[in-house]
Amino acid sequence: MKGPLFYSKILLFGEYGIIKDSKGLSIPYNFYNGALKKAENPNEQAIKSNASLGRFVAYLEKLQKDHPDLVTFDLENLRQDVDGGMYFDSSIPQGYGVGSSGALVAAIYDKYATNKITVLENLTREKLLQLKNIFAHMESFFHGKSSGLDPLNSYLSIPILINSKDHIEATGIPAQRQGKGAVFLLDSGIVGETAPMVNIFMENLKDKGFRAMLKNQFVKYTDACVENFLGGDVQSLFSNTKKLSKVVLNHFKPMIPEAFHGVWQKGIDTDDYYLKLCGSGGGGYILGFTEDLDKAKAALKDYKLEVVYQF
Repeated sequence: MKGPLFYSKILLFGEYGIIKDSKGLSIPYNFYNGALKKAENPNEQAIKSNASLGRFVAYLEKLQKDHPDLVTFDLENLRQDVDGGMYFDSSIPQGYGVGSSGALVAAIYDKYATNKITVLENLTREKLLQLKNIFAHMESFFHGKSSGLDPLNSYLSIPILINSKDHIEATGIPAQRQGKGAVFLLDSGIVGETAPMVNIFMENLKDKGFRAMLKNQFVKYTDACVENFLGGDVQSLFSNTKKLSKVVLNHFKPMIPEAFHGVWQKGIDTDDYYLKLCGSGGGGYILGFTEDLDKAKAALKDYKLEVVYQF
């Protein structure tokens, strides 16, 4: 048995901001993926994944009982497959902000949900919101609180534009060009945990000054970046990404691994690259934007870079 592949995702813009209704742009990242499988001779990773799936099934049984109008599953087959050793075989690094739990949620929904909304039908705004809501409930098992966006992106495998909490749409992004500019992932070498980072953010939201900064700077520059990227306005995109990078360094320090505070500042000072959070931060990947990939590679020669998109 081997299920279809579900890809990782990258939230290019909107981390934390989408909690406060900023725009967001999420794209599938095909470099990493995962699929449901059964192993004849399971290794340690497969055994661990299978045990985790067992706990997830118990959670889904309760979810279906509490919210029968939201989603129903073929629980009998799901339980049977998990008892038979099914696991999620994934190359998606966990705690790296690229949607490892999202891909798993998408795979389970795809195989076991009854009356599922499929990618092939006309995806109206209502259907997208309904899917996002189902996925948010499912993924809460892993994160405590989920927006449902990661599984949505993984399930549909198309870029998603978040206009606000209640207004999301499938979108197209400008075709990649073989130019000098690029978006890249920088490996922090540390595994990040989502829940503690989100808790820090929620605590900060109680502060009036922090809320004002979010609205007047963070959300403003995030929205501008999304519009610049979709409109293909690369010059404005880099100008606004630099502003966003500064705001994040000044106000989201706990989410940036300490070893990268200087690296972050250096990018802003030299204009060789600009860094921003990838997902909730705290470790995992950091997202980088550069107008000259060779310059960025030279400046960051001690780190591992993965190119995601080229301008």
